[in-house]
Amino acid sequence: MFSPQIAYTILIAAALLDYGLGDPWGWPHPVRWMGTYIEWVSNSCRYGQGWPMWGQRLGGALLSVSLIGGAACISWGIVKAATDLSPLLGWGLAVVGTASGLAGRSLREAAEEVLQALHAGDLPQARQCLAKYVGRDTAQLDETEILRAVLETVSENATDGVIAPLFYGAIASLFVPQVGPLPLVMAYKAASTLDSMIGYRQPPYTHWGWFAAKIDDLLTWFPCRFLVLLGALCSGRWQRVWEWCWRDAPKDPSPNSGWSECTYAAALGVQLGGVNTYRGQIKVKPYLGEPLHPIEPATVGMALALTRQLCLVTLALTGGLLMVTFAR
Repeated sequence: MFSPQIAYTILIAAALLDYGLGDPWGWPHPVRWMGTYIEWVSNSCRYGQGWPMWGQRLGGALLSVSLIGGAACISWGIVKAATDLSPLLGWGLAVVGTASGLAGRSLREAAEEVLQALHAGDLPQARQCLAKYVGRDTAQLDETEILRAVLETVSENATDGVIAPLFYGAIASLFVPQVGPLPLVMAYKAASTLDSMIGYRQPPYTHWGWFAAKIDDLLTWFPCRFLVLLGALCSGRWQRVWEWCWRDAPKDPSPNSGWSECTYAAALGVQLGGVNTYRGQIKVKPYLGEPLHPIEPATVGMALALTRQLCLVTLALTGGLLMVTFAR
């Protein structure tokens, strides 16, 4: 359907579209459809309540496989049908769909919304803005804790919201360019959405979301280590990133978020983690990094700039590999 060169242009155009436009308000985003499907199946099955443990896990696994596979196949089928009508139409739909799998601009706007409220000295507004993007309680946070929460959100979501979908789009462009980057990007987005909705350890998700959590951890593992490598190179703090990540990242219960957050902590010379409150319950997250510098609004800006650098390097590496391949 696409040549390697066309698949690569789709990826570049999608990254530019996400950077410049993002997800317009009210846009029929694929994640909303995915969420509707997850809710419908889960509610219809009552999250497997009353089923044996293996039945709950099997039901959740079937839900996950059907959504991940369906997202890939449906997106490919739509672009294929459009391409048969008009190659330009197919290319355009592939670009828009791939861009919807990237959350770079959304992540940047979320951080900037909180920073603008802090800059205006409106702490209550900053707390309200932050509450839209994080799960922790924000009503009592001071400016220092708000800034830590924003930086942790930026550094954690840099992997699953930006680098991981871009990584799988690059893999598709290099190895299966005929289908284009969209199917793999949508498949990863489906896995990420499943994890965010049902991948929890508490009831009723404990067994129903077990497979969703595991498959998301697996699919995010490679892009996350790729982010660590690029973060070390782009920041120029290779030794610090290497030492802090190996020392601190394994302390985090997640196999991926600790590595992502620790990469940013090392690159910026700050410390993340500490005491958070969720629905009135205190939870202590492991400390990642060292407080060589305080977390300031400029620190968040540097983190966002680092994410943009990681995206550019990923695109450049993909283009370089394509050039080497066709030079042979």
